[in-house]
Amino acid sequence: MKLHAIQGNSQKLDGGSMFGNAPKALWSRWAEPDELNRIDLSTRALLLQTDEDENILFETGIGSFFDPKLKERYGVVEDEHVLLKNLKNIGISHSDIDAVVLSHLHFDHAGGLLPEYGDTPPRLLFPNATYFVGKKHWKRAQNPHVREKASFVPIIQELLEQSDRLTLIEDGDTLKYSPKISFHFSDGHTIGLMASEIALKSGPLIFISDIAPGIPWVHIPITMGYDRYPELIINEKKEILQEVVENHGYLFFTHDPVTACAKIEVDDKGKYKAVPVDVSTLS
Repeated sequence: MKLHAIQGNSQKLDGGSMFGNAPKALWSRWAEPDELNRIDLSTRALLLQTDEDENILFETGIGSFFDPKLKERYGVVEDEHVLLKNLKNIGISHSDIDAVVLSHLHFDHAGGLLPEYGDTPPRLLFPNATYFVGKKHWKRAQNPHVREKASFVPIIQELLEQSDRLTLIEDGDTLKYSPKISFHFSDGHTIGLMASEIALKSGPLIFISDIAPGIPWVHIPITMGYDRYPELIINEKKEILQEVVENHGYLFFTHDPVTACAKIEVDDKGKYKAVPVDVSTLS
């Protein structure tokens, strides 16, 4: 069994949007803004190579499917599909992936399902994979609220539905790989977000997605302006963090530009803190 943090395309987004109602005087200590008030973000995937030699990919990042105008609007840095390049660097083709687990279908988490801009007609990458999405979130993606509508790319849902390789996950479901994969569901960022938990011997590893996109958001009161229900996500985050601490576990961060994985502990003031670890050393 092996774990790999796989960098996808990087992004620059407005720091105020990423830190919700936290003042710039506070969040700029954690993330230095550029002249346009944007901060650096990763869109990182996690690759699990199981004991049965299956390749399970958690998320695909934002990819490089946007046209130049939207690429500029959403701060996508690279032109090439960085995730595919970095998979290739460890000897993996997208056609070698057996499963793609998507926490939710916002474009910065699912856009990497699509090829680079200019590759037509539209198609899904990972042709031999089963795609896993939360059933509740799938329903949300079909009819999003106007406040969230721009976060979805309809062609992704259309292609997933047409693929005959889409499996919808409900509360209590598990993926019976080795190690076992189970799920935590959250409605605070978007309805039905699915955070994956991998049952490792060294402690549970949770791909926490946008419940805590990076180390600064481990601080309980810190939320994003993109969160649908900030008070709810605070409660959901606290519940997951407490479970991780009690079980001596780890979080995997998709958007933190520096740290992919951290052990979660409680400091002498009773606050949660993240201690970076190399995910490839976990077993």
